[in-house]
Amino acid sequence: MAKSKEINMNLPSADDLFTTQEERDQKNQEHVKNISVYDISDFPNHPFKVKMDDKMVETIESIREHGVLVPALVREKPTGGYEMISGHRRKMASELAGLENIPCIVRNLSDDEAVIVMVDSNLQILLERYAYSEIGGTFILI
Repeated sequence: MAKSKEINMNLPSADDLFTTQEERDQKNQEHVKNISVYDISDFPNHPFKVKMDDKMVETIESIREHGVLVPALVREKPTGGYEMISGHRRKMASELAGLENIPCIVRNLSDDEAVIVMVDSNLQILLERYAYSEIGGTFILI
């Protein structure tokens, strides 16, 4: 039988040759960065809608006075720019308050991880709006 003459040479990539290990490691770590609201697109098929209600007006006023205190969560898009995972209300309030940049945590997330984080963060908001009444054992809207 003839043997294959294929040689498997695991050559390093150009990034491996021209960057340090520290630079490659930092590229994969999450970090906080001020990002233009125009560079952030909404999460595709985001099931939770941002409403212009009294809470939004309060958020806009707070951002005008204090800025964005809690960074939004985004991931980089392969085509450039960023995709909002958590912080849609902060982004809209920032735009309406006249800010061009908002602080964001940039995190590497797969599609599945992004959906889980997005749903979890929105469920936390919903749970905060409802309180369990010890008297009578019913849920009440706060």
